[in-house]
Amino acid sequence: MPRTTAVRAADLLHRARDHERAGCTGEAAGCYRDAVAEAGRTGEWAIEAEALRRAAVLHHHRSEHQAAQEACDRSYEIAFRNGDRILAAEALNVRAGFAIEHGDIEAARATFLEALGMGGASAELRARIEQNLGVLANVQGQLDEALVHYARSLEAYRGAGNEHGCALAYHNLGMISADRELWDEADGYFAESRSIAERLGDLHLQGLCLLNHSEVFVARQEFESAKRSAEGALAIFDQLGAQLDKTDAYRVIGVVYRETGRPALAESRLRSSIELAGANGLVLCEAESSRELALLYQGMGRNQEALSLLNAAHRLFGGLDARADLVDVGRKVAQLEATFLAVVRDWGQSIESSDTYTFGHCERVATYAAEVARELGLDEQQVTTVRLGAYLHDVGKIRVPHEILNKPGRLTDDEFDVIKMHPIWGLELLEGVEFPWDIKPIIRWHHEKSDGSGYPDRLRGDEIPLHAMIIGIVDVYDALTTTRSYRPAMSEEVALAEMARCRHWWRADVYEAFRRSIPAALALAAREGAAAA
Repeated sequence: MPRTTAVRAADLLHRARDHERAGCTGEAAGCYRDAVAEAGRTGEWAIEAEALRRAAVLHHHRSEHQAAQEACDRSYEIAFRNGDRILAAEALNVRAGFAIEHGDIEAARATFLEALGMGGASAELRARIEQNLGVLANVQGQLDEALVHYARSLEAYRGAGNEHGCALAYHNLGMISADRELWDEADGYFAESRSIAERLGDLHLQGLCLLNHSEVFVARQEFESAKRSAEGALAIFDQLGAQLDKTDAYRVIGVVYRETGRPALAESRLRSSIELAGANGLVLCEAESSRELALLYQGMGRNQEALSLLNAAHRLFGGLDARADLVDVGRKVAQLEATFLAVVRDWGQSIESSDTYTFGHCERVATYAAEVARELGLDEQQVTTVRLGAYLHDVGKIRVPHEILNKPGRLTDDEFDVIKMHPIWGLELLEGVEFPWDIKPIIRWHHEKSDGSGYPDRLRGDEIPLHAMIIGIVDVYDALTTTRSYRPAMSEEVALAEMARCRHWWRADVYEAFRRSIPAALALAAREGAAAA
């Protein structure tokens, strides 16, 4: 009798695996549950631990995170209690995989290494752990290390005669080839992996191959192929209830719609990706989809919304538990900050576009101000703050009537009072936008002067933030040396002489840093202007 029930428990486990590969996740979950119950009743702890671990992975794909964690922990406890180091290591390997997807990279690494030490006698387990260590290295941008782990994984799977494992290794080699922009190699690996997955009936792996191949098509700007591949992946993930994977599929489809001029559809798909990622704690995906949506909004001129999304993405990256170890996240944050700069630059230029006299003003002020900031010894984070503030310092002028901004003669007192409102109006326009950098003081106080004669708050001396004063001094210089509606441009010498007469408007160190940096700033501005022409 015990032999019969043991076979039945194992049979339930095999049926569950067959259902899962065929995409029948409800039936698979039921069979896993029955296998756990049957094996627990008869004391077949090895089958119980195996069924629990596999059920944990299924729960994870279905975004049932608490159930996944509980099943994985029970699998480990049963295996460890009964002295089966390999089954215990299998459970640790799964637990570490969960940690990667939720951004807990340090915990993932430690758990993978613990699993490798505990279960190294099993070739198949070693292959899976090597594969996952490759994923971990890939996430961190350590592509050479990832390639070594993937190659070891493929070798171990081949040695064990595990065709399904080989398919997984080919898929991962496709991903790293794509990261290296080796598109032809990526094509071959994804095709090989998908072919094996189809032959073995692994629907989930077929979906992953389609999804990641779609990113190769996007990189090549083969958008119709990308859309077809990503939508095929989405259909599979829908069938499987694989919510985690759907987030990436929606993101790719959104990017395709954006790049092919269908903004409403792009917004819908990218919003779906952000919402699904947020609901499931997928920090990296939520941040990347937010950046993609921000790029869409930038192209549509919806700059405030774009900046809000970029700030949300920046905050998500900054909140990762192991951010100090996430090399690739550092690269992604650098890309994100470049996008911030592009959106802010575009917005600043759009403000100036209707005025031929001031067009290019924000770009020059940003270039000059960055040089002054560096001359003062500010770090690159502060230089970025100054540069971003320069692009948006005059955003409030959107509300100033055109006839005042472009008046050819002297302004009346009432008209100048309107002009003096633009720093306050700038803050009002940005009221709902938060920035990772403290640029709002620049916008409000870039017209303040040390002697208290500035506006809007008549601040004095050290009451004026340093960044605002840097923008203020180069703003004056650019105004003097460019043609305006009410006067011709001054020469560099005349402008500097005029500023020397008014040097009491600025802190002595700021004025001296400006005087030292202006030759280099002018040369840089000229080079940048020539490159843009």
